[in-house]
Amino acid sequence: MKRASAKDWEVSAIAAQEPRLNEEITVRECRLIGFDGEQMGIYVTSEAQRVADNQGLDLVEIAPNAEPPVCRIMDYGKFKYDQAIKAKQARKNQSKVETKEMKFRPKIDVGDYTTKKKHVMRFLDGGNKVKITIMFRGREMAHPELGLTILERLADDLKDSAVIENQPKMEGRNMHMLIAPLPSAVAAKKKKENEKKEAEGKDESNA
Repeated sequence: MKRASAKDWEVSAIAAQEPRLNEEITVRECRLIGFDGEQMGIYVTSEAQRVADNQGLDLVEIAPNAEPPVCRIMDYGKFKYDQAIKAKQARKNQSKVETKEMKFRPKIDVGDYTTKKKHVMRFLDGGNKVKITIMFRGREMAHPELGLTILERLADDLKDSAVIENQPKMEGRNMHMLIAPLPSAVAAKKKKENEKKEAEGKDESNA
C-alpha cells in the first residue's frame, strides 16, 4: 500500500473526528504505519505503543473500522496545530457572495456620481453583487429616462469589471439594476490573493 493512502486516512479519520491515541487504543493488534509513512505490518498494540514511545511520538488510530485497525506514529500535537492553521486559511479563502446596494438620485451631480461609482467598484472587487437603486421623488417620477440614463452610464463605465444580471426595472418609486463582477475579473483577483497567501505562507515557514 502506498504512502498516499495513509495520508488519505489521516484526512478522513483524524480531521473528521478526534481519534483514539496512545492508551485510549484498546484493540489487541493494529496495522502500523511509521512516522515517515513506512508500512510496518501487523503489530500487537502494546508493542506498537512501545515503538511510538521510543521515538517520543504518539500512536494514533487513524482507521478504526479497518481489519485490523490502522494506527500511525506521529506528533499528534503538531498535526492538530497544522490542521488548525489550514482551517483558518480555508476560512479566509472562502468567498461569501453578498449583494450590496448603492443608491443614486436621478439628478445626481458629477462629484457624487464619481464617489458612488468608486464604492460600487470596491464592492465588485470584493466579489459582491451590487444592486443599483435610482430613487425618484415627486415630479421626478414623470421622467424615468433620467434614471435609465444613469444606469446605462454606470454599466458602460464598469463594463470591464461587471456584467448586468438584472436589467433596469421600475418598482414603485425606485428603479433597480443588479450587476455582478465579471467571472474573469474575480478569477484574476482570487489568483492574485492566492499567490499572496502562498508567499506569506512561505515567509512564515522560513521564519
